[in-house]
Amino acid sequence: MAVTIYYEEDCNPEVIKGKKIAVIGYGSQGHAHALNLKDSGCDVRVGLREGSSSAEAAREAGLNVVSVEQAAEEADVIMILVPDEIQAKVYEEQIAPHLHAGDTLAFAHGFNIHYGYITAPEDVNVIMCAPKGPGHIVRRQYTEGSGVPDLACVHQDATGDAWDIALSYCWGVGGARTGIIKATFAQETEEDLFGEQAVLCGGLVELVKAGFETLVDAGYPAELAYFECYHEMKMIVDLMYESGIHFMNYSISNTAEYGEYYAGPKVINDESRAAMKEILERIQNGDFAREFVADCNNDHKWLLEQREAINSHEIEKTGEKIRSMFTWIKK
Repeated sequence: MAVTIYYEEDCNPEVIKGKKIAVIGYGSQGHAHALNLKDSGCDVRVGLREGSSSAEAAREAGLNVVSVEQAAEEADVIMILVPDEIQAKVYEEQIAPHLHAGDTLAFAHGFNIHYGYITAPEDVNVIMCAPKGPGHIVRRQYTEGSGVPDLACVHQDATGDAWDIALSYCWGVGGARTGIIKATFAQETEEDLFGEQAVLCGGLVELVKAGFETLVDAGYPAELAYFECYHEMKMIVDLMYESGIHFMNYSISNTAEYGEYYAGPKVINDESRAAMKEILERIQNGDFAREFVADCNNDHKWLLEQREAINSHEIEKTGEKIRSMFTWIKK
């Protein structure tokens, strides 16, 4: 399926420059959106809860910090960048009462809209600008003159120009410099969750742990297992990121490439692919969202148990010791 990609010449910067923007939250994505928009000449205010630990940092960065309620009342475009699990509560209690006809609600991830935890009034636009990278990379790339590609989506076009607003907002955070990909809320939400769970976070972490444990259980030193299955992973991924799988294969030895073709399908096999399909189905039918929200409502009991398990795993203890030897890593 072909996608449509937009660049700077396809965006009208004056659209977003003519709006009052509220960025709700000042975490990883929040600080990047707010600062990039400010540097792009936009009228930005950051909405934070009373007593927020982020308020001082935002003010020191030259941003106007107000309450969430005031930000929502003042703004034409309200970008909600608090964590997924609290968005619905923040929206209902602090944003919805201050919405006006013709306002634009914006998101960087479609979870709450797609699964129905937030339903906007019919006279309000609902758009998305989803940079495909962590917030600190979104900010760094912008300051270096480039940008992180964005997904742009329109869920509800109440004013007839929601798409122009979405493109212009993406321009403001730097996405138009490298490309804005047109998508839907469903596509962004489901693909993003699947990628995180099956490959980028869930799949990768379990693969690294399994390799480490296999070597250690066979009697190899944990430090050597760490270097082989954890440390060198970044080098391989960097080669793929920069020039593709073919370039990575060109850069490694014939022995390594031969082993890739022989062993890869044994690790990622029909059973693995069946598991991936099941993961995707649970995302599509809402089972994952319901379980996640239930755990959030249970004070993150399961999440915190899993976090403690990985934090105390031997691979993390070994890694902490190894990384303390690296003088180039900031402490």
